[in-house]
Amino acid sequence: MEETIKKYSLLNRLNVSRETCLDFEKFISMIIDKNKEINIISKKTAKNEIIRERHILDSAQAIDFIDLNSNTTSDLGTGGGMPGIVIAIMVKNLKKKVKVNLYEKSHHKSSFLREVSRKLNLDTEIIQKDIFETSELKSGTIMARAFKPMSVVLELVQKNFSNYQNLILFMGKNGKQTLRENLKNWDFDYSEKKSLTSVDSFLLNIKNIKKKKLN
Repeated sequence: MEETIKKYSLLNRLNVSRETCLDFEKFISMIIDKNKEINIISKKTAKNEIIRERHILDSAQAIDFIDLNSNTTSDLGTGGGMPGIVIAIMVKNLKKKVKVNLYEKSHHKSSFLREVSRKLNLDTEIIQKDIFETSELKSGTIMARAFKPMSVVLELVQKNFSNYQNLILFMGKNGKQTLRENLKNWDFDYSEKKSLTSVDSFLLNIKNIKKKKLN
């Protein structure tokens, strides 16, 4: 048990409980088992340590930007449940009443996410549809990790969400350049948070998205 907790030492500042770490480990086991049947994540990265750092720890750090006072948080194109399932695990163990909506087109991945949610007793809704074909959506926080280019996500949030509090984006090594380029066409308030898992990466917390009127 103590060895397991130590593996999550990067999250110490976030006061992550033992129960949360154990749920993370159960989730990792389910990913590895299911990955033998379908591609939940890349076969090359389907090892405990890699999943833990690259997916679980990376996703968990978004909790700093989650609006825990709202009823819902939405994960766009969640894939294998990162960050949506990870955040749902944390919210459960923080005893917060926040439902996590996970949007995922794939039937197989959606079935997997439902199974995980049931086994870990998570407050989620798995929405198996194309997020681009929905409208008038409402959410507290919106998250997108390895989903679509930043410009596409900004357009989607502005067009398809009638109400939201903030948008969290996971930015990679070209993130600063991507941010600068998007600020040419978009107005928004933002703050940055350095990634716990990669020196080249950071998280963006974005609010008040508006498209610029270009001459």
